[in-house]
Amino acid sequence: MSKTQQASNIHGIILVLAAVMPAMAIISLVPVMPLLGREFGPVPGSKALVPIALTIPALCVALFSPLAGWLSDRAGRKMLLVFALLGYAAIGIIPYFLTDLKQIIGARIGLGVFEAVIMTVATALIGDYFKGAAREKWIGIQVAVVSVSAIFLIAIGGALGDSIGSRGPFLMYLLAIPIAILVAWKLFEPAIIEKASGLKGSLPWKSLAPLLLTTLGVGIFFYTAIVKLGDILLLTGDVTPGVIGGVGAVFNIGVMLGTFLFIKLKTKSSGPKLLGIGMLLFAIGYAGMGLSGTFAMTVAFALITSLGAGLLLPTMLTWVMSILPGNVRGRGTGLWTGMFFLGQFIAPLVAVALYKPAGGLSNVLIVYGIIAGVLMVLAVIGSRGAKPLTQAH
Repeated sequence: MSKTQQASNIHGIILVLAAVMPAMAIISLVPVMPLLGREFGPVPGSKALVPIALTIPALCVALFSPLAGWLSDRAGRKMLLVFALLGYAAIGIIPYFLTDLKQIIGARIGLGVFEAVIMTVATALIGDYFKGAAREKWIGIQVAVVSVSAIFLIAIGGALGDSIGSRGPFLMYLLAIPIAILVAWKLFEPAIIEKASGLKGSLPWKSLAPLLLTTLGVGIFFYTAIVKLGDILLLTGDVTPGVIGGVGAVFNIGVMLGTFLFIKLKTKSSGPKLLGIGMLLFAIGYAGMGLSGTFAMTVAFALITSLGAGLLLPTMLTWVMSILPGNVRGRGTGLWTGMFFLGQFIAPLVAVALYKPAGGLSNVLIVYGIIAGVLMVLAVIGSRGAKPLTQAH
């Protein structure tokens, strides 16, 4: 039984590959957003519906991740992950064959349900399989690999958009099939599930709730720059899907570098201090993008923004993992995943809602920079006397 099994690097690698799939669902479509916008322009409400087609899976992740976490705590994780990956591939490719925008959105809703299970269970398994420094290492690796893969995935999405059209990137979802095979072949059910699946446990809400709310904010800052990347670049002049894909690749390089910054600082810095550093990078990046009038400067400030994203994502996940008991890890991870993806879903909606009162996208970006600056000050105040993040274990 799994009680005698120990996790190795191959287990970590498979879980990291599984975690790439939910991120790919949005990343792969970013370069073709202008194409979809033009294609469905005559459809009533298309200005809202096209972004929703991109981000609706994130809402489903937000809604269903807590349920997925509860189910994985009760029924086990391995086979749940296998079925979710296969379902992701099956329903993910459906929009390739569709021409109706509402049908595409319907398929993306189904995709989001499977994403919820994949992200929650893969992340919970990292917490089950690895402890202490090893867990922090694999959380950092997970974020870094997702970022590295995004460099290629967003570029491939742009290339498929240029060669096949707006439906090309949907073919990429078939990559989940070989990962499902690896999960079925190599992973094992963690002992904590065998011992605790019939037990009830309570979540540490007092310490967990503030971290979940902070994660929501991080998700909004993170994904506004990604989802609105094309519009941000259009502020400096005309750009093609290929160019958007290339800049998206640069952004994800920044996320990867931000993850390395987390790995370097985590043993010396507290959670609030890391949060303050990340918000400082967000403040500089967003304000800079809003004030910049040139393509090169906008890309440079986008890179600074991405450093903050790469630092804060593993910071918040490690922080949450450190306070979760094993028998509620699935539920806690599901709630964290839900809040992060809720931020992903509402990010473009919040930005669009602020267009008119702020006076355009440039001013919205400046407002985001100011908000991040305020949050940075609050985080610095909260960091007084706090212990380094890794001492929480």
